Amino acid sequence: MNTERKSLAERARVHAALGDAARLAIVDALVVGDAAPGELGALLEMPTNLVAHHLKVLQEAGLVVRGRSEGDHRRTYVRLVPETLAMVASPSLSEVQRVVFVCTQNSARSQLAAAIWSRRSHVPAVSAGTRPAERVHPRAVKVARRRGLEPEAWRTAQVSDVVKPDDLVIAVCDIAYEHLPADARPRVHWSVPDPAPADTDAAFEAAYDEIAGRIDRLAPLVSQNKLKQSKGTRS
Repeated sequence: MNTERKSLAERARVHAALGDAARLAIVDALVVGDAAPGELGALLEMPTNLVAHHLKVLQEAGLVVRGRSEGDHRRTYVRLVPETLAMVASPSLSEVQRVVFVCTQNSARSQLAAAIWSRRSHVPAVSAGTRPAERVHPRAVKVARRRGLEPEAWRTAQVSDVVKPDDLVIAVCDIAYEHLPADARPRVHWSVPDPAPADTDAAFEAAYDEIAGRIDRLAPLVSQNKLKQSKGTRS
């Protein structure tokens, strides 16, 4: 009985946090990607003190967490907690012709993301880097093979040579997200820690799991909208 009451109390706290229109707008903005508090304020036309207040309530309810940027260490990014996403209505992602995953060196996270996406969705996916390395990281290749992916054809590429105007660009790297110009700014940002500095299988496995979990939540939304578009064309 005590366990049931605790569960009800936790659920009630989440529902109470979402009962405010401003907080619900923040959650909607974070469903598909992470954002800095200042970005949320600009997007929602909300003063910084109000954003800080609402984020505090959401964080206390366990709906969001903060992480320090690996690029500009003064910045923090806010992300939703996966376990609560089922309570959040998903925004639509229409007219997505292709997904491009971007990180700095295009040697690990973006390569894994494009490969995982290709197994989850019929929408095409590729990867690129802002400062591509000469080769894919050996540990990324190792993890990919262990997870049943086929990395033999992976090659690094420059983002400017890959991205097209209609692409859904997803930055899986803080540094790439912060350094891309405004006209090429990714529509979605995932603050996935870089496994390269640790250079362990565990770090690369953790990056794989983080990316796969996010793709599992996003891919059905994109695929679903593609399906709706095709049905509309036939009718």
